Amino acid sequence: MTTAVTRAAIVGAGHIGIDLMLKLRRSKHIDLRYMVGVDAATDGLSRAQKLGVEASDGGVDWLLARDDVDLAFDASSAAAHPLNAPRYAEAGIRVIDLTPSAVGPLVCPAVNFEDYRNALNINMITPAGQATVPIVRAISSVVPVTYAEVIASVSSRAAATGNIGGLASRTAVALEQIGGAAEGRAILIPAQAEPPTIMRDTVFCRITSRPDRTAITESLHQMIAKVAEYMPGYTLKAEPQFVDDRVAVFLEIRGSGDYFPDWAGNLDIMTAAAARAGDLFARTLVAA
Repeated sequence: MTTAVTRAAIVGAGHIGIDLMLKLRRSKHIDLRYMVGVDAATDGLSRAQKLGVEASDGGVDWLLARDDVDLAFDASSAAAHPLNAPRYAEAGIRVIDLTPSAVGPLVCPAVNFEDYRNALNINMITPAGQATVPIVRAISSVVPVTYAEVIASVSSRAAATGNIGGLASRTAVALEQIGGAAEGRAILIPAQAEPPTIMRDTVFCRITSRPDRTAITESLHQMIAKVAEYMPGYTLKAEPQFVDDRVAVFLEIRGSGDYFPDWAGNLDIMTAAAARAGDLFARTLVAA
């Protein structure tokens, strides 16, 4: 790769694609060239054209006919991505998958991107996973975590209510595989409140009976700062709470307001994480 920036495309012109587009346009490492969908009337395609991003309703077939794409962000669907993943690979296009399909390894940019820097396809887990895996990893890097439980509360207006069970299971797997917990559990709660509430997550971890509280607290603050580099509204609501062999961490995730309202932090953290992963991939490709 000799270009100064990585040439990219977004597959999927829905709300996720629109928010991601606005974030990628601020990147110094990514040249967002295309957005593709399957419906010419989709608002995302219209917005893309107005912003100077070439848009097409020809879908993946149209995109793969181009020869100037290095990186694709797939914001289509869990059904479509597994069908298209082999085609991206054959075309030599790396993919950041925002769908629940999990064809590639689960990745949280603040935690384990370096392990998959050369992967052709990575998955952005779930909103709750992006928010809470870093917390469990921050704790497990100091002391063994025998059990991690996450309670994630998001506005019902921004929640994927039809697949709560699947998203909870995926999050629990990520708490173990990436977070380092011996056992993980996730509970996702769509909040019905009006006006909509900001995304808030509580992370409970069972650790050793006499933990180094200072070291754990420092590790947590370092991780919060690392995630906040790409998700500024990612904050602690209080200092971590310790009781015997347990620690509780209380998070608030406020969106940046690019396209989604700030209370939809669960959606915003997915696009912010994908954009961060894209930047990291771009630096790898440019250096190659």
